[in-house]
This record gives sequence, structure tokens and C-alpha cells, in this order.
Amino acid sequence: MDKIIIVDKDDQPIALKRYDEAGYQDIHRVSALWLTDARTGDCLITQRKWTKHHDPGKWMAAASGTVDKGETYQQNMVKEIEEEIGLTGLSLAAGPKEFVDDGQHKFFVQWFIAQTDKDKAVIKIQEEEVEAYAWVNKTELIKDVTENPDKYVPSMRNALKILRVL
Repeated sequence: MDKIIIVDKDDQPIALKRYDEAGYQDIHRVSALWLTDARTGDCLITQRKWTKHHDPGKWMAAASGTVDKGETYQQNMVKEIEEEIGLTGLSLAAGPKEFVDDGQHKFFVQWFIAQTDKDKAVIKIQEEEVEAYAWVNKTELIKDVTENPDKYVPSMRNALKILRVL
């Protein structure tokens, strides 16, 4: 099992740990993708596998992953996009970076933003990680996250704010 990077409150590396050894007191790094359709603005969201230990069955951004030893946020994001949703060659723009404490984990998430043509994009989900995916209208997503927050990972509402979607 790869080790993840543990960081301090300034996102400076201080240790390496196996993911299953990291506790709530440990801050780690996560990369995440906000993917929209270039024509309609629809958003790609994915549902976490029901067998996941954390947040099983919850909906989240298009792809995300914990940054492993030796990876940058961007390298991790490129890897996770290809693994989780099967896309390559996206033009990634670095978005905001935020600190998240969702009551279960503490992490810095570096957001990446990209657009694609949803009619031409061939999504191939990684069955071990992703249960399902959906292209959703931005207005409908905001409404659903507000009315049904338990369907989404705990940080989803804040992510929509930080990404200026909400």
C-alpha cells in the first residue's frame, strides 16, 4: 500500500503514513476535479462505491484522490481522472485550494477545473471506486445539494461555494 503525505497547517510535508494508519489528527492532501460540459455547463458528478469505508454511496465531484508519496497535486489528479472516469488529455486549470475538516478527516484539497464535450467524452468508471456517474444541470445540482445534503460527501456544499458554483 502506498504511503500518503501528511502535512502541517501550512500544507508543508511532515511525515508519510499508510492511509489506513492516518488518523483524524493527521492532515493529508487531496486533489479533486470539477468537470463541466463546455456547451451546456452541466457538471459531471460521481457516486462513491457502496463498499467504500468513508462516505459509501455519496455523490461528489467528477474525480478525486489522496496524494501519494512522490506525487504532486497535479500528478495525482491526472492519475485519478484516468483511473476513476477513464478520461485523458483534459486541459486542467488549477482552481482554489482549501482546508477541509469534515469531522472525520482533515485535508487540503487542491481543485482542478476542466471542460469537455459531454457528447464526445467516453466515461469509463473504475468499478472498484465509482458506483455511478451523472451529468447534471448546475441549477438542479445546487438545489439537490441544498435539499438533500446527505446524498453528498460532507464537503460538497462548501466545495460548490469555493468553486463559485453556489
